[in-house]
Amino acid sequence: MPSARSSKPSRDDSEARRAMRLSTWFALGAGALGVVLIAWPHLLPAGGPWVQLALGAMTLFLAFRARAIGTHGVEDYDGRLSLLAAMAGFAILFFAGGEAFRLLAALGG
Repeated sequence: MPSARSSKPSRDDSEARRAMRLSTWFALGAGALGVVLIAWPHLLPAGGPWVQLALGAMTLFLAFRARAIGTHGVEDYDGRLSLLAAMAGFAILFFAGGEAFRLLAALGG
């Protein structure tokens, strides 16, 4: 069964390739920073979960942007690195979201 991607002509654009690579590496960097802050939360004592939530959201956004650019604009796209960044973003949001919920629940009584 042919995929939907094969019906559309894929253009191999150097600008798309550059944008995909930048998005992937920025997502991996943000994901690595978020994982480090999850592992050692004492590195960022004030506002820790909120910064981690922002890093997780940014990681997911950049990873899915890289995947979208790669599937539409790059001929031989291999999305393993952006998939790794997306999984890190989900993990960051999971753990930081639990901690943020715990802090908000402690404020409520």
